[in-house]
Amino acid sequence: MAAQTGHVHEPFRTGGCRACTVLQIKPEEILVVHDELDIPCGRIKFKLGGGNGGHNGLKDIQAKLGTADYYRLRLGIGHPGDRNLVVGYVLNKPSAEHRRQIDDAVAKSLQAVPDIISGKWEEATRFLHSK
Repeated sequence: MAAQTGHVHEPFRTGGCRACTVLQIKPEEILVVHDELDIPCGRIKFKLGGGNGGHNGLKDIQAKLGTADYYRLRLGIGHPGDRNLVVGYVLNKPSAEHRRQIDDAVAKSLQAVPDIISGKWEEATRFLHSK
């Protein structure tokens, strides 16, 4: 397992995923964890493939991989309600309540890591999508 901190698309900036090439990782064996405006704060969604939803990091990853067929663990951060407020909302610290909800979602996500690593995608999905 390789982990990246910082911007979601950093490992893909130099023309592809170097770790993917060296470790011979297929796109469908990649898990990208990212924030998601279109999911209520604290909710989690897990899926394979799909669109980028306007997420710049996902756009970059899809362009570099040449496919959208990779797993995504989408951590809901909610939406500020006005599209003009999105940049500030995403880049600033969340409120104390939102921070608690996000922390709880991260903790729950970590509980699913063993199933994700062992390829038990359906079990991970059921667990992550439950309340």
